[in-house]
Order: sequence, then C-alpha cells, then structure tokens
Amino acid sequence: MNQILVAGVIGLFLTLIGTPLLIKFLARKGYGQFIRDDGPRGHAGKKGTPTMGGIAFILATLVAYALTKVITSSNPTTSGLLVLFLTAGMGLVGFLDDYIKIVKQRSLGLRAKAKMAGQLIVGIAFAVLALQFADVRGQTPASTRLSFTQDFGWTLGPVIFVVWALFMILAMSNGVNLTDGLDGLATGASVMVFGAYVFIGTWQHGQWCGNPLTSGAACYEVRDPLDLAVVASALMGSCFGFLWWNTSPAKIFMGDTGSLALGGALAGLAICSRTELLIALLGGLFVLITMSVVIQVGSFRMTGKRVFRMAPLQHHFELKGWSEVLVVVRFWIIQGLCVAVGLGIFYAGWLAIK
Repeated sequence: MNQILVAGVIGLFLTLIGTPLLIKFLARKGYGQFIRDDGPRGHAGKKGTPTMGGIAFILATLVAYALTKVITSSNPTTSGLLVLFLTAGMGLVGFLDDYIKIVKQRSLGLRAKAKMAGQLIVGIAFAVLALQFADVRGQTPASTRLSFTQDFGWTLGPVIFVVWALFMILAMSNGVNLTDGLDGLATGASVMVFGAYVFIGTWQHGQWCGNPLTSGAACYEVRDPLDLAVVASALMGSCFGFLWWNTSPAKIFMGDTGSLALGGALAGLAICSRTELLIALLGGLFVLITMSVVIQVGSFRMTGKRVFRMAPLQHHFELKGWSEVLVVVRFWIIQGLCVAVGLGIFYAGWLAIK
C-alpha cells in the first residue's frame, strides 16, 4: 500500500517543480497556443500561452512509477506497464499533432487520417498485448468478457474485444480532448477519476481472487489490482501538480499531448480493472461534453439548426455570459457527482455478490 502513497507524492512533486521549467522552455521556443477565430472572444488573450504541457505529467507519471518500484523494492506488473504504454503512446500521437500545429503553423495539426492511424496503431497494440501475458492463475491484463463493476456473462472473443477496446480508447481520448477547452477543466476532472481508480484498485486488491484468504469467497478476478492503483495514483499526483499551473489564468495548456494521453490512461485503467462500462459514469463529464458535440453536429446536419450556441458544451455557457471560472467550477461539481455515483454503484456491485 505504501506504493500508492509514494507514487502520488512523487508525481505531485515532479510536476510542481517541473512544469515551470517546461513553461520557460516552451516560451523560449515560441511554442504557443493557436486560438481559433470562431471561439469565444474571451479566449483571444490566451494566444501564445505555452502548450504541449501534457509532456510534464506524462514524464512525471512514468518517472514516479519507476521510482516507486525502486524505493519500495517491488516489481512492475504487466497491467501497470500496459496502461503506461497506452498513456505514453496516445500522448505521442497528441504531441505530433501539437508540434505540427505550432512549429509547422498548420492550425489543424496532423491530417485526420494520420491522427486516426496513430491512435489505431497504439490502441490495437495495447488491446492485443492486454490479452497476452497470463499469470499463474491464467489471468491476462484484459478480459474478453464485458465488464461493469466486474466481468459479467457476455464473452466478446478476441477480435470483437480489440474493436471494443479501440472504441473505448478513442471515445475517452477524444472525450478528454473535447473537454480541454477551459483552464483546468480537463485536468481537474481527470484528477477525480484517477482518484476513483486509486480507490477501486485498492479495494479490488483487498478482495482479490489471487489472495489465498479470499479466493474461495466472493472476490475480484483482476490480474494486478494493486499496481493499477499505483499507476492511477501516479497519474493523479502528476495531474494535481500540473493543475497548479494550468488553473485559471493558465500558465500552460496540456494540448493534444495531454488530453489524448489522459483519455488513453482512463480507458486503459477501465479495461484492466474490469470496469469498462462503469467508466461512462466515472467519467460522466467527458461523456456529457462529447454528447453535446454529437447532438450539435447531428442537429445541424439534419435540420440546419444548432441546439447549443457553441459546442462543446462548456463554450455554450461561456456565450451565455458565464465566466470561465464559473463554468469550470460548476463542471467540476458535475464531475464530482459522477464519480460519487460511480463509486457508489461499484460498492453496491460488491454487496450484490458478497
């Protein structure tokens, strides 16, 4: 259990001291944020703010995990490494997108096909590898069965599982990407979900089927629950430290580098902890904002009318006159309620099988 605390503290410390160094480096290089002309007027002043800040918490998470293993003399697990691979891989795709936007001065970044290809390569690699590396009990990091608070009856098979995993990865990464439009919004919301996965991993470890004391009773069939909590703690601490600099008025933006990485991390944790459908509740704000875009685009194409003044949803409220800080805090409250409901359902699921 010490691993969880150590990983979180190291991640927090690294981003608190490392992010301002990254800000200075990016500012010196002139790697500033590009602002859309059709966005809210209040965003014009953000032009030139250093972006690609996701580099800070991705590196902090990787270093925090590695140092935790050294300090606590514990071994890394396949599940933990796979989630970190997915996080870093999606972050790399986002970095290439940001780099082209900023350095090449192409406002849309990577071509849509190239960006999708990068996400597919990383996602497929994760999904295929997650069905390998069975432990002594035959458990692989991921399961071909659908899961909510744990696996239930439907078995997808390897091919359909890869498709399902890709859907989750793309949905969560693009959901966080759409949410990342206001200072601190996506970072703060992600911290809450990672905190939930620290609890889930810790709880699953206490009721783990790999523990001889619980294997004969109701238990969780998860390959490496404790290490998933360690990864979630490293991510939570790193994002907390980054939030110090990313909150309004932001000194740095995470960019696609950060948003795609966070979405990948959330999807990876959900898949490996057997809480695939539960992530829709735990990450409810990301789902809500994604749906606002789907509704807006669908309505405009079918009727020629817009439902919202602007999508994603946070910009609709900005155009209604809400201040940026007000939107962020209220959306954080919504996300907090989603996490509370999700954890309540997770615990209720345990009581149902106990």
